[in-house]
Amino acid sequence: MTSPLTDATSAQGRAGVDTSSTRRQVEAALDALPPAGSVLGEGEGRETVKRGELVAPLQRVNEVLRPYGVEFELDEGTSRVVTRLVDRESGEVIRQIPAEEVLRVAERIEELRGGLIQQRA
Repeated sequence: MTSPLTDATSAQGRAGVDTSSTRRQVEAALDALPPAGSVLGEGEGRETVKRGELVAPLQRVNEVLRPYGVEFELDEGTSRVVTRLVDRESGEVIRQIPAEEVLRVAERIEELRGGLIQQRA
């Protein structure tokens, strides 16, 4: 099984584009992101990442991957990274991960969780 990145760079290689420099750009942009175990906000015994620390790395990743129709964004309500696959010609969103509905549910759960904590205190 190949990754989408491998598939994209392979397709680019067949089209006559220098895949090694593209791969290096993607890897450099991904290396700039915080570790996978990092979370936004406060956490017990976890490394925390502030929202502002993700903006610049996400912009660099977007610069490299936008030609492939992949975009990353921080959701305002939940501070989660949202991935979109976009039709390069029309700009139409083909797929969003997590879906818009999931983001709304997560935001609502977060609101309810805050209410439960206040009622017990």
